[in-house]
Amino acid sequence: MARGRKLIEQEWRALCRVEEIEDGESKGFPPAPGGFTGLFGVRKGEKVYVYVNACPHIGVPLNWRDDDFLTLDKIRIICASHGAEFKIATGECLHGPCAGEHLEAVTVDIRDGVVYVPPDAGL
Repeated sequence: MARGRKLIEQEWRALCRVEEIEDGESKGFPPAPGGFTGLFGVRKGEKVYVYVNACPHIGVPLNWRDDDFLTLDKIRIICASHGAEFKIATGECLHGPCAGEHLEAVTVDIRDGVVYVPPDAGL
């Protein structure tokens, strides 16, 4: 069993430890090797939601500053380019030119306090 777990950990990309994202905050991550689009995560308690850092409207990164992906009140994800707002738990756009569309969600596996995503996330 340990051998299979080691293989899984090698196949998945470790982003960070859960505690590296403060509860209620967001954090950006660089693209996977060979990729162009980064990822970002938002922590709510012990849950971390991860999305591809691209607005569904025109594909631009959502943030202008590192780790700054949330509205001032921290209840939604926001696109800094045109103000579209997204639900944290689903990535659904609630306001803005992409209303009804969704951010590209990334599968997350939290093991031993580490946030893992598939190696091709964001490619």
